[in-house]
Amino acid sequence: MGAGHDHGHTSSSASALTKALALTGTFLVVEVVAGILTGSLALISDAAHMLTDTAGLAIALAAIKVGERPADSRRTFGYRRFEILAAAFNAMLLFGVAAYILYEAYQRVLAPTEVQSIPMLVVAFLGLLVNLAAMRLLAGNAQSSLNVKGAYLEVWSDMLGSIGVMAAATIIWFTDWRWVDPVVAVAIGLWVLPRTWQLFSETMNVLLEGVPDGLDLEAIASGIKATPHVADLHDLHVWALTSDLPSLSVHVIVTDGASADDVRQQVAATLSRQFKITHVTIQMESTDCRDGVDHHGLH
Repeated sequence: MGAGHDHGHTSSSASALTKALALTGTFLVVEVVAGILTGSLALISDAAHMLTDTAGLAIALAAIKVGERPADSRRTFGYRRFEILAAAFNAMLLFGVAAYILYEAYQRVLAPTEVQSIPMLVVAFLGLLVNLAAMRLLAGNAQSSLNVKGAYLEVWSDMLGSIGVMAAATIIWFTDWRWVDPVVAVAIGLWVLPRTWQLFSETMNVLLEGVPDGLDLEAIASGIKATPHVADLHDLHVWALTSDLPSLSVHVIVTDGASADDVRQQVAATLSRQFKITHVTIQMESTDCRDGVDHHGLH
């Protein structure tokens, strides 16, 4: 049942990413050409974000395809963690684009260039429509997959960029304040950075096998200890193989005379019911196996 649900979720993510990739990839060519012809840095900034959107969506889709490969004797967990590597790469792409835009904006402030505001406005509006359509496609899977979330954030940032470019084009049209163009470009870059950092932090937490967001290690320990016939526990570890697959391992000491198998089943049921953790390894003990040896994990 769990595998079927996971396969359905993966298929949904792949379908959404494929459609969003087709949209952004098609419009990317239009926006790059328009950015060069109009001379707008804000539009080029938006085109650069669209480029990272396209690359990010392609990488995210490839990660899903790679992640579908079955486990083998070398990778017993399969390839699902490739999703996290893709999300981390997307975050680094966004950092790189922001740095490029800041540098180009500095150059434009020193030497303002002519900007064609009307074509700039039209292309930005079309870009906004494309981004809104792509965001709608990705929204349903963005909360359950860091990989899709990374792609969604890229499209979301590009949507903000399109709005910024439209505002800059309108201002330049009425006032001929060409300095607005690089200022908007800088604003687009800076606006995206905090969300990019959040995505990067989340992926690093998974790669470092930290406790997944939304789970409290002390609460999990208390829940296990509250199970009947559990005397104590140690070596409790909680981590995530990928963004939607938390895992747990623990040593549980049972009270005298208790059935270890019955207690194990109750602990597993508690973890599933209260904390939605189903991928667990529980070692049952009648006495503490540590015997003075220092083990890592929550004791």
